[in-house]
Amino acid sequence: MATHKSAVKRHKQNIKRRLNNQMRRTRIKNLTNDVLNAVEAEDHDTAVKALDEAVPAIQKAASKGTIHKRTAARKISRLTLRVNTLQSVE
Repeated sequence: MATHKSAVKRHKQNIKRRLNNQMRRTRIKNLTNDVLNAVEAEDHDTAVKALDEAVPAIQKAASKGTIHKRTAARKISRLTLRVNTLQSVE
């Protein structure tokens, strides 16, 4: 365990950041699964609503540094493509 006062503070900050990042990553996974489940069920309206919730969460995680900005762009692009192909099928 850290013995210097600054090292103790840094340790506390790291714990807090790790939990926040973990929370954001879990939220992204859950929202992504909601979109993919709606696409699997071929429910366009639900898929669009789920996508509208997922995109801001992914962008926020990228802006906070939890995930890289290009990773966020790729995830958003792939989810949008899935939803859009569902629309063209109908």
